Amino acid sequence: MTRRLLQRLGSGDDRGYGGIWVALVVLFAASAAVAPGTLRPAPLSGMLPLAGILVVASIGQTLVVRQRGFDLSLPATMTLCGLVVAATARDGLPFPVSAVLALVIALVVGTANGLIVVHLSITPLIATLATNAVLLGVVWTLSDGLPVAAPEGLATFVRSDLVGVPTVFAAAVLVVVVAGLVERRSVVGRSFVVAGSSPATARAAGIPVPAHVVGAYVVSALCAGLAGVLLTGFAGTVTPTLGDSYLLPVVAAVVVGGTPLTGGRGSLVATAAAALFLTQLGQVTLALGAPTSSQLLVQSLSIVLAVVLRSVRRRVRTGRVGEPVPAAG
Repeated sequence: MTRRLLQRLGSGDDRGYGGIWVALVVLFAASAAVAPGTLRPAPLSGMLPLAGILVVASIGQTLVVRQRGFDLSLPATMTLCGLVVAATARDGLPFPVSAVLALVIALVVGTANGLIVVHLSITPLIATLATNAVLLGVVWTLSDGLPVAAPEGLATFVRSDLVGVPTVFAAAVLVVVVAGLVERRSVVGRSFVVAGSSPATARAAGIPVPAHVVGAYVVSALCAGLAGVLLTGFAGTVTPTLGDSYLLPVVAAVVVGGTPLTGGRGSLVATAAAALFLTQLGQVTLALGAPTSSQLLVQSLSIVLAVVLRSVRRRVRTGRVGEPVPAAG
């Protein structure tokens, strides 16, 4: 019975997320018309690694949101992991060992977040915001507020190509593929989908919902840590504010990709497409002469537009188009 339930409720698909693909095609078509320079090989080779880093960070956040949570410790986790790799490599530790150490720290951070949320019943926003503050304190203490150069091996890897495709972007695609296969093809993945979609049903089927919640925070921290390491190599240095600018883009990628902030359903592939969309949109905005500060406005408007369109679509589907929107509170 449990197996049939997992097959029926846990067989996630990507139907209902076609809007982001339409938007992506329209954006690249518009790019060719108004900012063709962004589609030349050199700008694309600079854009795709940034998109790949955003994809990796967004995948983890999507999993947390699908478990009805939120991870605000992402910026500091990215920064701390990047700093650990750079500082330990500077002190003579081999780069691969430094990278593993950074991911172990991310594992500890994610586990702590999950246990605090599950066992102390603290609101995810408050719990992860507090974790972010603690991690930032650690970052400033370790770095003394000074930038640290990325190890040469990391910078070389991040800036390399794989059959003409930036290695970072190829790595991001691999992360999406592996996460998607685990979600669709494994019992753990199907249980995860059920636990997020209907916790009560999952409990009735004997699925350990708390374990899946903790697991989501662990994967989120690991993704943030990996993204921080990749960003360190791409930037060439790590500063105490390295990950600060990534929280809003990650949230935007999750929302624009169609994952509701109320949790449950969602598509990892659509989130990845949204991350690519937002990165290219930023490139076009800059190419048209807008200041760098406009990126926050563009990302915020993308979130608002995605939420509004989803609300309209829901009301059309339920036949409530003419009804007034209920007042807040």
